[in-house]
Amino acid sequence: MSSSAKAEAALALHRFGMGPRPGSIAAIESDPRGALIAELERPSAAAVSASLLPSSAKAFRTVADANARRQAKAIVATKQEAAKRQQMTEASAMAEGTTPGMSASAEKMAAEAIPDPGRPIYLQEAKLRTEAALAAEIGFVERLVWFWSNHFCISANKIQSMSGAYEREAIRPHVLGKFVDLLLAAEGHPAMLFYLDQAASMGANSVSGINRTRGLNENFAREILELHTLGVRSGYSQDDVIAFANVLTGWTFVSGENPEHGGEFIFSPRLHEPGPQKVIGKTYEDEGVEQGRAVLRDLAARPETAAHVATKLARHFIADVPPAPLVERMAKTFLDTGGDLKEVARAMVASPESWMLPATKLKRPNEWVVGMVRATGIVQTDPTRFTAGQALLGEPLWRPGSPKGYPDDEASWIDGMGRRLDVANNFAERVAATADPQDIIETVFASTVSDEVKQAVSRAESRQQALALLFMSAELQRR
Repeated sequence: MSSSAKAEAALALHRFGMGPRPGSIAAIESDPRGALIAELERPSAAAVSASLLPSSAKAFRTVADANARRQAKAIVATKQEAAKRQQMTEASAMAEGTTPGMSASAEKMAAEAIPDPGRPIYLQEAKLRTEAALAAEIGFVERLVWFWSNHFCISANKIQSMSGAYEREAIRPHVLGKFVDLLLAAEGHPAMLFYLDQAASMGANSVSGINRTRGLNENFAREILELHTLGVRSGYSQDDVIAFANVLTGWTFVSGENPEHGGEFIFSPRLHEPGPQKVIGKTYEDEGVEQGRAVLRDLAARPETAAHVATKLARHFIADVPPAPLVERMAKTFLDTGGDLKEVARAMVASPESWMLPATKLKRPNEWVVGMVRATGIVQTDPTRFTAGQALLGEPLWRPGSPKGYPDDEASWIDGMGRRLDVANNFAERVAATADPQDIIETVFASTVSDEVKQAVSRAESRQQALALLFMSAELQRR
């Protein structure tokens, strides 16, 4: 194959996929763009086998049950401690009183006896996600899953048990479908409602609002408008946020105390603000849960949403400042197809602007780590080690610092290159016995790395050092 064919295949794998792995450049070099499109067309391309993992609702109930049992055990232990002290001295008994609170030692004993099941569920989900990326032929669809999961982000810091299942249930089924379906699935998922405090929102004139004298929470509505659909400075007002927040009152989920349906979405009429609401110039009659869905469907079809989505996609895959013609073409495709995300992705691949720019965009930490591991041919991973490495690099899995998700520009990540070097050295040390840097250059990168990298690898004092140099090269760091 020609050097130009190899270079385009390598660019396809880095820019659109998860990075080359043994034999992948050779496998797609005859038609890299066609290979990307073929992955989009593969049936159930974003699906993963998760039969052994709990649904988000089941995970939520499991954690709620464990928390309840832990609390009960701590209360019993505290009472036992108080009883023992009472036997020792009457003065101590009087000090303790008749309704003791939970002591620190009792809480510790309860936690040790009934550990949090949310952590192992999170690690199992992390393993599934990471190994799907490592095993992908190209990884274009996996990259789309990662992109949309970050666009509609939640945080495992707030809802750990649901974080992986949310991605499987709300994101994966829709990344190659219509944006409106993805939007409805993400906003209606209990993990999103929990993350953005929607369960605490109630209309001032609703039954619950009157009885409890509690009010509206604007978080959910604001983030949908600003981050998920229209984008900032796109024409909506504070009045629109308030009206939309009223529309969404009643969107909540069943508490974990329900043994059969805890953690499932439910619309509660008692929380819902009655009456019509005017959002961005259109009045929506009160039809319960359908009032909110009607607003979401209209937001999904707006040109501002098309431009916002196209810009973010192009920035993620192509360049920090994506070419304007590319963004315009993708936005037009979005509008012309009713928000067909497969067609938008296809338009991005087919656009000449997507291939003209050199590979200068810095990969986000987790994409780089996966690319590094793929280069060695490893397809299985220890999720505890992997998630610790992700946290060290500043991109802990499903834990963004805000509803904006992780940023997609070089300025946000360039200061972390020193930590990447630490990770590269550590990984190189672990795989040096089995990974040959010269073999990676020839069979994984098909000799598409620069002469400078080849010379640096050949002059390295050890195989570990050679591997670390290769892992830190621009060819692996950028796309």
